[in-house]
Formats: sequence, C-alpha cells, structure tokens
Amino acid sequence: MTDLVPVKRALLSVSDKSGLIELGQALAAKGVELVSTGGTAKALREAGLAVRDVAELTGFPEMMDGRVKTLHPMVHGGLLALRDDAGHKASMDEHGILPIDLLVVNLYPFEATVAKGGDYDDCVENIDIGGPAMLRAAAKNHAYVTVITDPEDYAPLLDQLEQGGTSARFRQECAANTYARTAAYDAAVSAWFARTLEIAAPRRRAFAGTLAQTLRYGENPHQTAAFYTDGSGRQGVATAVQHQGKELSYNNINDTDAAFELVAEFDPADSAACAIIKHANPCGVARGRTLLEAYKAAFDCDRTSAFGGIVALNKPLDAETAQEITGIFTEVVIAPGASDEAKAIFAAKKNLRLLTTDGLPDVKAGGLTFRQVAGGLLVQDKDSGFIGMDDLKVVTKKAPTPKQMTDLLFAWKIAKHVKSNAIVYVKDGATVGVGAGQMSRLDSALIAAKKAERMAETLGLSQPLTIGSAVASDAFFPFPDGLMEAAAAGATCVIQPGGSMRDDEVIAAADEAGLAMVFTGMRHFRH
Repeated sequence: MTDLVPVKRALLSVSDKSGLIELGQALAAKGVELVSTGGTAKALREAGLAVRDVAELTGFPEMMDGRVKTLHPMVHGGLLALRDDAGHKASMDEHGILPIDLLVVNLYPFEATVAKGGDYDDCVENIDIGGPAMLRAAAKNHAYVTVITDPEDYAPLLDQLEQGGTSARFRQECAANTYARTAAYDAAVSAWFARTLEIAAPRRRAFAGTLAQTLRYGENPHQTAAFYTDGSGRQGVATAVQHQGKELSYNNINDTDAAFELVAEFDPADSAACAIIKHANPCGVARGRTLLEAYKAAFDCDRTSAFGGIVALNKPLDAETAQEITGIFTEVVIAPGASDEAKAIFAAKKNLRLLTTDGLPDVKAGGLTFRQVAGGLLVQDKDSGFIGMDDLKVVTKKAPTPKQMTDLLFAWKIAKHVKSNAIVYVKDGATVGVGAGQMSRLDSALIAAKKAERMAETLGLSQPLTIGSAVASDAFFPFPDGLMEAAAAGATCVIQPGGSMRDDEVIAAADEAGLAMVFTGMRHFRH
C-alpha cells in the first residue's frame, strides 16, 4: 500500500453542514477539485467556492426526489478503481471515469428523526442509501481513497494534507471508523423496524455505540476499558456535564448510573431524595423536605459504607447540602443541576467529581438491557415495572396503616435496585438496613439487621431503627425463616411479590407474628 496519497479530487455530500465551509475553503486552497451534491453544493457555492455537480460528473440529473444521484458507475468507479491496476486504468480511460481521492459524507439524520418522534414515512425517507454505498466503497479502497464520516475528523484530515497527502495508517483508521459508522447506522434502522413491528426477538440483533472516552482501566487495573454512548439521550452519566474532578473510572461510571437510576424513582415534586451507592448497591436512600435532610438520613443508614461512595440527588444541588457532603470523602455527586454556591464549595475538593444533567431519567420508559455471556448476548426489556398503591394485595389479617404503606412502597422501589437476594428495611422514608447480593434471602435479612444494630451503636441509639420498620423483599420468601428474621429485627410490615409454593405457610407465620403483609405480584431480581 502506498504510504502518502495526494488528494486532487474530493466528493462532499453531508447532512451535517458544521465545518463544511472551512473544510471546502482549505481543500480549495490546496488545489483540490470539489465535487458535490444538492444542499452541500449550494452551501459551498454560496461561500464563493467553485463546485462541480455530481450530475455533471455522471451525465445524469438527480432524480426521484434525490433518491438517485450518486448510485452511478462514474461515482463508484472513481471510488473503487485500483489506481495501479492496468485493467482498472483501461476501464477508467474507456469510460471517462475520474478518480475520487477523498470522500466526505455524513448520513441522513435517521437516528435524530426517530428520536424526535418522526412518523413512519418520515423515518423511511431518512434512511440513507447512496451515502452508505459510497462510504463502504471508499473504505474498501482505502489504499487509494481517504474517507471521512464525521466533522470531528476534518482537522486531522487537514493536518495530514499539510504533508502532501494522507498516510496509509490514517486511511486505514478512517476506513475502520467508516465501517463502524455504517454498522451503527444499520443497527439503528433495524432496531427501529423491530420496535415499529413489535418484534420482541428479531432474528438478528445489532448493537452500536459511539466512543465517549477511553478509561484508565476496567473493573481492575489489568483490564482495558472504554465508555460508549448509545445515542438514546437518556438522562444520566452519558449525558451529564462534569464540572470538576479527575476523569471518571469504569467503576465510577457503573456506580453513578446505578445511583441516578435509583434516585429517579422518587418524583422531585413529592419530596427531595438522596441515594448513596457503593459497588452498585445502595448503602443509604432517603426522602426529606430538603436535600440536606434527605442526605443526612441516607448517610445515617450506613456511614461506614458511604465513605468513598456515589451520591445521587433528585433535585439541583444546593449550598447547604454541598457543604454537608464535603464532610466525608465522596467519589461522585450527580444531580439535575447545581447552584453556583454549591459548585464553589465543591471546587475546594479537587478529587470530587460533580456531574449535572438536564433532568432525571424516566424510570417508566422502555428500552433494552444486554449482558454478554460466552458465545452470545442476553437481551431483555429494561425493568421499568411499576407498582402503585392500588396494585398491592393485603394477604394478612392485619392491614398496613397508611404510613406503613408509604414506607412499604418506598422500600419496594429501593429493593428494585439492590442486587438479589435483596432485603431492605425502611423507617420514616429512609433506609435503616440493606442486605444485598446474598445466596440466601435469610442471610440478606440477617446482614441488613446486623448493619442496623451497628449503626444504632454509632448513632448512640438505644435500639436499632429496624424496630417498627417496613421491610421489602425483591422476590418471594420461599420459607418463613427470612420473614421471621425480619420480624425479629423489629419489622412490623412486609412487602414482597408472593408466588411461592409455601405462600400459605408464610402468610400464616406473618399472622402469628402480628405482621401486616402485602403482595405485589411482581418481582425485581437484579443480578
């Protein structure tokens, strides 16, 4: 492969016009002939640049409302011809095909059209055909042709041309980027069709992402890692603005996502809420009249685990809460906004990362999650299951009081975000004990109760806050033992899915212990 290939003729056809004029001017200044189509040609001409129409190159006008303009041998021959092949050169001479050394194309905005809710016909019309065909042709022939798909690559391209042409390595990198772009585009189109046709499990499923940042390492220092965005625009760590602090790590991103998704369960119109996360599990969650009140209550659930944790808030961060958070080492704080005073307080903590978003994620919105296994992917709907007061079924002789019902639903929302087997004790709108990720539900209940006992000692309380609490279990109690452990810890009411073969036995045990219990009919396993 020839290393340095000069650019004498460029074909430009872009939907995103950012940086186009500057690129065109720079290319023209280097004596490059500009060939273009439609709106791109018009924009270049209006900037005073000489442009040759593709229709002049092909001898055919654009037709069918622009659907057919570049699908022609004069274009694809110019992109695909091997410059040092005698047969190819003969064909070019015979048919008057001119070589195209540079292709600059970005595709019709299909993803943006879908994101803004375009109707079926509008989405179909924004499926690009000529663009991907040209991109793939140019990328295949990267030994001779440079292909650019993104305005971000204009500056590196012009840097290359300062040396008289593009290097082989640069053209290879551009080709690799191009195939990734067309693959992502096709993935978006196929995913849209599947959603539109309500095909839950299409025969072939494609996933794509855009590199947001390379990471220092993965979960452990010996693992390489990177962060990719999926283009969905869901509020969270992928859309957040980082105001300070060092770069986020793999584990920071994972934990911050878990924290923000949890705190979004609580409507800011109802109350302030705070979630403190460690290793993707909540170590404290609470509601309050203010963020400061919510943060303090969440912190008091497990002060030890909160050290070096992630704090997520459902309202913009204020100065008082910011000051309180700086009382211990915190890795990341994420919130839908922050006051200037709060930012100034955090500025003194150089290692604390502050992220702000434009809002909270919609916890009821659909979507897909996937997990890699050996040889494949597990794909499922996002767990957007919602249980309201009217969905609960009282199964014990004693019914929960309205106050207990409020705490039960609060605990249920948190249990959804705790690794299974999950047990969550809640009192007065705050977690007071969390048991996560155990192989036995009984062990989770024991661990959560033990944590509450230790925190009572730390806080100087005469008894643990699990006394008089509500308890949630993410899945049914298979035996009464886990339930009885919760009762021994002081829980007075229980929320669980139900559905065990021994439900009657568990209900009888609850009645004997004087517990009020409700079934949701829905579980929230989180592995």
